[in-house]
Amino acid sequence: MKNTKRNYTEKLGFTLAEVLITLGIIGAIAAMTLPSLINKINGAENRTALLKSYSILTQALQRLEAEQGYPAKRENYGNRQFTTNYKKYLKITKDCGYESCFGRTSEGDETYISKVYKNFNQTKYAPAYFFDDGQYILNDGIILMIEDDKGSNTGTGNFFLTVDVNGVNKKPNAWGKDLFTFQIMNDSGKLIPMGAEGTYYTDLSKYCSKTSIERLNGIACTYKAMTKKDYFNKL
Repeated sequence: MKNTKRNYTEKLGFTLAEVLITLGIIGAIAAMTLPSLINKINGAENRTALLKSYSILTQALQRLEAEQGYPAKRENYGNRQFTTNYKKYLKITKDCGYESCFGRTSEGDETYISKVYKNFNQTKYAPAYFFDDGQYILNDGIILMIEDDKGSNTGTGNFFLTVDVNGVNKKPNAWGKDLFTFQIMNDSGKLIPMGAEGTYYTDLSKYCSKTSIERLNGIACTYKAMTKKDYFNKL
């Protein structure tokens, strides 16, 4: 009986080769699934941060409009006056002035290009004039950049508010991935995610596409990112 028990116990063990094979299989499975899992986690975090950013910016805008007594239409402000008034309603860790934190550089024939941010497919740097009328780091790490356009740069005569939802130190720093733009509507003074009906950039084939070579590619992805639950999983 003793010998039988000993032999039975011995049969329950694993050889070194079997252990190594098992660990190799586990490692292979982890290598295949871990990047996807990390992407899903990062995507969920960015979506949450995007929705939070929209809430923060909307509440600040509502407070501004309530106290000043009129909607935040471009026609109601002088040059950069909106930026000065609006920032009073935000919890700011660092005020970068108009563009001292994330300035401009040159690329080819263009001399007004962001040093940090790129378009959706990361083939070109974004135009810096979308970020040069106020740059702020908020207390939760979100970066806000304002474009107060009178028609001289983008030709739209609108206010554009762009947020980097996870901070500049986390990649990819690209429109439609962790950089998102909102528009303050001139007819109502409401803050609307870019790409929604009525906003200035709605052509997704140009402005939210994996293949478009437009420098503004990604600017119209905001509405899609907020309304499509699987948006970040498909990046």
